[in-house]
Amino acid sequence: MPDDDKHFEYREHPAHPGWFTWNLRDQTRFNAVVMGELIVRTEGEKCRLRMFPERKHTNLQEMIHGATTLSLIDISLFAAMRTLTTGEPGPAVTLELSTQFIGGGKVDEPLDAVVWIVRETGRLLFLRGDVEQGEHKVAAYSGIVRKASKK
Repeated sequence: MPDDDKHFEYREHPAHPGWFTWNLRDQTRFNAVVMGELIVRTEGEKCRLRMFPERKHTNLQEMIHGATTLSLIDISLFAAMRTLTTGEPGPAVTLELSTQFIGGGKVDEPLDAVVWIVRETGRLLFLRGDVEQGEHKVAAYSGIVRKASKK
C-alpha cells in the first residue's frame, strides 16, 4: 500500500520487519504527543496496531492507564480502515466505542490492539477487537466508524 495519505505516514518500518509506521504527519497532535510510536501490520483479515508503553502511560498502580488503552483502541479503528479497506481514515469519525476491560496491562511490554471488520456499508464500518500483551488479554471492544463524506 503506497504512502499517499495526506494525514498519516504509512511505510515499512526499518526496525520492525513486517510492520509499517502508523504516525500522523503532524507530530504535534495527540497520537504522537501522547501515544508515542505506533506500528501496524495485517494478519489475514485482521489489523494489529502496536504501541510501546512507557511510564507516562501508567496509572498509580503501575499498570497501563485505562485512557491509554482506550486511545489505542480508538486509533486501531482507523488503522484497520486504512489497512483492511480503501477508506480514508483522516476525516472519518468514531460514532460508538464499547470496551470491556479484562486485565491490567504492563509497562515496558508492547501493547497490541487486534481488530477486524464485522461489516462494512457505504457510510459505516463495524469493527471488533481485543487488546493483548502476548497471551494476556487486556480488553475487548467493538466500534462503529462513519466514513468521510464523498466530496
